[in-house]
Amino acid sequence: MSDHAPSGFLDGVLDRTLANLRSAWREIALSARGVLSGALRPDLPEDDAARLHQKMLSCLDGRGGEVTARARTAELGRTYLALNPAGRERFLRLLAEEFDTDHDVIDDCCALVGAAADPAARAAAERALRAALAPPRVTLLRQFNALPEGVKFLVDRRAELIEVAGKDPALRGLADDLRDLLANWFDIGFLQLRRITWEAPAALLEKLMAYEAVHEIQGWTDLKNRLEVDRRCFAFFHPRMPDEPLIFVEVALVAGIAGDIHALLDEAAPIGNPQTADAAIFYSISNCQKGLVGISFGDFLIKRVVDALAGELPRLKSFATLSPLPGFRTWLQTQSERGGLLGAGEARALQALGGDGGEESGDAILLRLLARPGWHEDARVAAALREPLLRLGARYLLQARAPSGRALDPVAHFHLSNGARVERLNWLGDVSPKGLQQSAGIMVNYLYRLADIEANHEAYRDAGQVAAAAAVRNLSRAT
Repeated sequence: MSDHAPSGFLDGVLDRTLANLRSAWREIALSARGVLSGALRPDLPEDDAARLHQKMLSCLDGRGGEVTARARTAELGRTYLALNPAGRERFLRLLAEEFDTDHDVIDDCCALVGAAADPAARAAAERALRAALAPPRVTLLRQFNALPEGVKFLVDRRAELIEVAGKDPALRGLADDLRDLLANWFDIGFLQLRRITWEAPAALLEKLMAYEAVHEIQGWTDLKNRLEVDRRCFAFFHPRMPDEPLIFVEVALVAGIAGDIHALLDEAAPIGNPQTADAAIFYSISNCQKGLVGISFGDFLIKRVVDALAGELPRLKSFATLSPLPGFRTWLQTQSERGGLLGAGEARALQALGGDGGEESGDAILLRLLARPGWHEDARVAAALREPLLRLGARYLLQARAPSGRALDPVAHFHLSNGARVERLNWLGDVSPKGLQQSAGIMVNYLYRLADIEANHEAYRDAGQVAAAAAVRNLSRAT
């Protein structure tokens, strides 16, 4: 294998998965006589759509026993995988529109509930109503659970629906049905926590490289470095998707709370001794399955990993993240339009660097400097920006709110919801192009103090209170 992941690496991983899936499902479809039928054209024209409709009805009629039912479902899945994007959207629309609930039947059931004369009649009417509210498409989708990789197939279909549904009520209804179905199947009680090491199967290691969403893995050497003895990688798996990580977290075992991601990812740095480490730094959390958006289990992952690490390495005293501020630069731009980002002294310091005349405000100079390539390498510029940006970063984390009242920054909301506190801001902790573009190079440590997690979580959930170290609070109030 080459040291660097080639272009289209994720596509290659997925293509191999699909090829294996098609082969397995063909064998299942062959297991029942008469199930395999002529292939449909990739764009699913109208006459082929009528044949597909009959295939779907066959999956629901229940004739032929369990083997035949599995074979029909496998053939339906194979049909979908052979379609092009236009054909797939027509497939999903057919499923959404023709196999929805019967609204007239629901109206009749509601009338019966309202007219019930006694408890027995009402109970019977309510049972009928519950049955009527279950769309046939959910029954059909549930049949994929009996197929190898059938759950993964449904997870991927929801990801596609999220992409194409838009404001279409039929497709959105199908996407919602899938979400509810998957939410039941992916209850936290069903998930398995596993540590991933360098000895894991190559196919799984490839998926880590493909799914890493925070700090791109540059190749096999980089991946091996992230799985060394002074590192840990934990992931949640589902029994019906044993080879597919749902979400994974990367941890560095170090001395003290780290503030520089480049030092943590340095392949040339000496390997540490995990037995002498006193801090576990969560530096990357990646969701792997787009089809599970809105089904949260990241909070459970962190708590489970903290428990596992505390049991394995009792010397660990601090559990903290090293996280980006992905919405910070956008917030700066929005706030600058209202004015007042900088105090008078801060504005004068930036104007002393040489603005474009006296008409340019301090806020405008700040944004212009941040847009300059390599600004962080200019010692004078970096020194002038340090204090105002750290102050604004603290203000952003502690005060900026979304319309819902939650923290505006999505990473902050995630960790605050889980009971962490804002511990420290780190100047130029990430000077990668992504780190500069999103976070102005700043990184933040969220500290998970075991004794405070529950109280912090409840204060944030109930009153929107952000737990933060005194130094961060003082920084946010500085001018």
